[in-house]
Amino acid sequence: MKKNLFTAFALTALCTAASTSLSAQRGWEVGGWLGTAHYFGDLNTSFNFMHPGLALGAIGRFNFNDRLCAKMSLNYGNISADDANSKNEFEKNRNLSFKSPIFDGTAQLEFNFLPYNHGSREEFFTPYLFAGFSIYYSNPQAKLDDKWYSLRGMGTEGQFRGDEYYSSQGALAYGGGVKVDITPIWSLNIELSNRRLYSDYLDDVSTVYANKNDLLKLRGPIAVALSDRSLPVDEKIINQTGRQRGNGKDNDSYLFLQIGLVRYFGNLRCPGFGGRK
Repeated sequence: MKKNLFTAFALTALCTAASTSLSAQRGWEVGGWLGTAHYFGDLNTSFNFMHPGLALGAIGRFNFNDRLCAKMSLNYGNISADDANSKNEFEKNRNLSFKSPIFDGTAQLEFNFLPYNHGSREEFFTPYLFAGFSIYYSNPQAKLDDKWYSLRGMGTEGQFRGDEYYSSQGALAYGGGVKVDITPIWSLNIELSNRRLYSDYLDDVSTVYANKNDLLKLRGPIAVALSDRSLPVDEKIINQTGRQRGNGKDNDSYLFLQIGLVRYFGNLRCPGFGGRK
């Protein structure tokens, strides 16, 4: 379904580009953005937006015409989640938490709903949709006895050495926003940009509790303590070997809510007929 939607989006954008006048505006835009990063996954199943992390990035965009453009971006954000904030009793008693930096490189194709031309008095804003692909790096960490530990190397769900999940992986990028000129060459971009991952280990949680004796032999006592932080009131129920720790059928995701300021370096639109500029 997602592949079909992406294909339909790409075909619509390309057809629009082909039908657009050759005199349409072309040129580069460069700028940056500031906003928040949000995580959704096994430690935030209710899509809670109440614990955002700081995020920022750099933007480079090429306008093929007034409808279609390609954008490249380098992005950084902080994400985190804690079972203590959940309203679900199982999740509260599971008592897991994590934080992670996100380094993200994204290439995307954007489609403007309205003709958009810098310097125009009428075509100075547009809503837009985009789709593309991201490569990201993450390093989930958890705190134990006032010390932070990287979780990937702990094999908290029983992974053998060498079989851990990758710290760098790919994601489908998609979302939408609004572009609006504030001067003929400067514009604001307000955007919601989601990443649907091909992994369920952004938070180090996916499947079941590992056998603690095996994990102790493979990784040591710290790995055992980090793999099972369930509360004493319910630990006999939750943390048995093979019991559910996460939901491996639904991959994790993160998104950026961002406000960007970009500068246009192409030729501005000349005055047209009917008083339009």
